Amino acid sequence: MELRDIEIFLTLAEELHFGRTAERLHVTQARVSQSIKAQERRIGGVLFERTSRAVALTPLGEQLRADLRAGYQAIQRGVERATETARGVSGTVRLGTMGAVSHELSPVFDAFRTRYPRCDVVVREIHFSDPFGEVRRGEVDLSLVWRPIREPGLTEGPVLLTEGRLLAVWAGHELADRESVSLEDFADRVFIDTGPNVSEDWIGSMLPDTTPSGRPIRRGPVVNTFHEVLHAVSTGQALSPLNQHYSRYYSHPGLVLLPVVDAPVTEWALVWRDDDLHPRTRAFVEIAESMGPRAYAG
Repeated sequence: MELRDIEIFLTLAEELHFGRTAERLHVTQARVSQSIKAQERRIGGVLFERTSRAVALTPLGEQLRADLRAGYQAIQRGVERATETARGVSGTVRLGTMGAVSHELSPVFDAFRTRYPRCDVVVREIHFSDPFGEVRRGEVDLSLVWRPIREPGLTEGPVLLTEGRLLAVWAGHELADRESVSLEDFADRVFIDTGPNVSEDWIGSMLPDTTPSGRPIRRGPVVNTFHEVLHAVSTGQALSPLNQHYSRYYSHPGLVLLPVVDAPVTEWALVWRDDDLHPRTRAFVEIAESMGPRAYAG
């Protein structure tokens, strides 16, 4: 199967419309139809069900799409890398970050754009309930998440930011009048639950199951986004640990923030798919690493 035929098949599998596929690929509709018919003859089966009103993948077509997509994307990435190497670094780095922590990376962004004026950085929000999904699916080139990162298929890169921890409680909670708390104060109190889809190894570094002395830390309502965390705490349903930068960028009625004096420092590190760094992404990582980790000062 020729590369152009693979491209036609995958585009039609996405668009499910011969006219839009032809327009998108800048070919005639007849060329699309001929290509699909030739592929079906070669394979010996029908890839698309066609009616006067709709186009749909057959089970055989679904199977072929799944098998071809990863290889085609790898070819595209290889061509793009070679092109960028020949022309010099250019294009956009897509960086996934949680909430406002990206604002703390402004010096890195500025240094990257100055060094590579044909490049830019676009920040996309990711959530703690799916911290690695976007980078695994190729929706972002890099993600910035807290350590440790022990995920198969992903590489942990340099630490860019370190900061302390806070405990968020609702106004009127028995701890609200304290100046600070310790991890032992987490014992036997109800905290938010991030659900079953997050690695316990990863989320446990922020919210462990027990205190340092082994006393249990209870889990309560399941939350998926940062705003759900704030709602759960402010309405008295649960407590939650937060990172220190929250106090600079956010405020929420009914919340009290207490420094956790003995919590480990949060280390924010870059992560990417194994062996999948474009030249521009590698350039961004190298600049970020050369600037060293920045300690959040509030």
